This record gives sequence, structure tokens and C-alpha cells, in this order.
Amino acid sequence: MIDQNDIKKIKNSAEEFFQLMTLPPKRIEVEHEKGESPEGDIVVISATFEEPQILIGEKGQTLSEIQRLMRTILNKKIQKIFHLSLDINEYKKKKVEYLKDLAKDLADEVSLTREERVLSPMSAYERRVIHSELAGRTDISTESSGMGAYRHIVIKPK
Repeated sequence: MIDQNDIKKIKNSAEEFFQLMTLPPKRIEVEHEKGESPEGDIVVISATFEEPQILIGEKGQTLSEIQRLMRTILNKKIQKIFHLSLDINEYKKKKVEYLKDLAKDLADEVSLTREERVLSPMSAYERRVIHSELAGRTDISTESSGMGAYRHIVIKPK
């Protein structure tokens, strides 16, 4: 269970992490959410930088790798297992909003035309966002198809 003392340690460690990378953040916020996943609690770190592009990378790949590295460091430092979500300049938040809008628009199109739509390959996280967004729809169905880096979503009419 993550407590307020752990949150302070996480914030200080995140600030130190970016300082050592010589990329000091303008702002860092740490939030704690009770988790129901096997990984337990969820810690969300939101950071703002002058030039975030180098930390986000192409399609968020660098951000994903930094998050993985930071999670490993923090889990060892505070001796607790938790899920970490790192967002830089609201990149992930904006990406989720975009994916949800895309999912709704494509689902409406599939429902209207009765023709399936094949989306571009996406990460597991991005596919999960789309599946979750469309899960309540009764007029269409979604499925993941393909292997590895080529895994994508197919939206089909019912």
C-alpha cells in the first residue's frame, strides 16, 4: 500500500531522475490511485518540460521506455510493487482522447456502411483503449488481429 511518505519519495526520485538526465522539469505532480490490478496501487506522474519531444519520442516509444525504467527504479527504491503511469506534457491524455474519438467515428462509419474497418498497428495499451471505448456498442464488434508489432484492431458490423 502506497502512503503519503512514499508519494514524497516518488516525487523527489522523479525530479532527481530528470535532473540527472540534464532535462529538469518545469513541474512534476504525483497522484495515487487505489488499484484493483495484481500490481496493486497506481501512481501517476505528470511532468511538464520546455522541450518534451526528446522524452516522448516517435509514437511515444521513448516515453514508454522511460516509464518502464522509472518504474523499476522506484519499485526497488521504495520496496513496494505498484503500477506507474508517466505522462509528459499530457501526451498520453491527449492520445487517449484522440483514440476514443477515432474509435467512435470509425464505429459509427462501420455501423452505417456495414463494412469492417482495419486500423493501423498499435501498442497493446492503445488497442485496450479502443476495445474499452467500444465495448458497450451493440451494433459493432472489435477484435485484435496480427502478430507482434503488426497487431491491429478490426471493427466489424454485427
